[in-house]
Amino acid sequence: QVQLVESGGGSVQAGGSLRLSCAASISTYGGYCMGWFRQAPGKEREGVAAIYTGDRSTVYADSVKGRFTISQDNAKNTLYLQMNNLKPEDTAMYYCAATWRRCGVVGLDLREYAFWGQGTQVTVSS
Repeated sequence: QVQLVESGGGSVQAGGSLRLSCAASISTYGGYCMGWFRQAPGKEREGVAAIYTGDRSTVYADSVKGRFTISQDNAKNTLYLQMNNLKPEDTAMYYCAATWRRCGVVGLDLREYAFWGQGTQVTVSS
């Protein structure tokens, strides 16, 4: 069983930055896809970004391209999401997820991710 623990959420004003972390119980040296998803109140959960740990290739949702960056630290078995120029519409619970499949196959389809963290809240005020 893969365990994922998110941290780094908080409250920030529009235009600010936050960095989310996801500590994984498996080595990020492995070849699998890890992603960030978010769910705002009353809305469906949506994909934000994903990275294939094997070659560090990435995929982003259009809404965050140029503002968010996903990365991994193999020494710490940790996934990150650097979020810059935050907007009120970025307010949501953010979840880390993982799947043994390649990102090129599953993309940001949350149905393909088998392992999930508990989430960390991000609130952006205008």
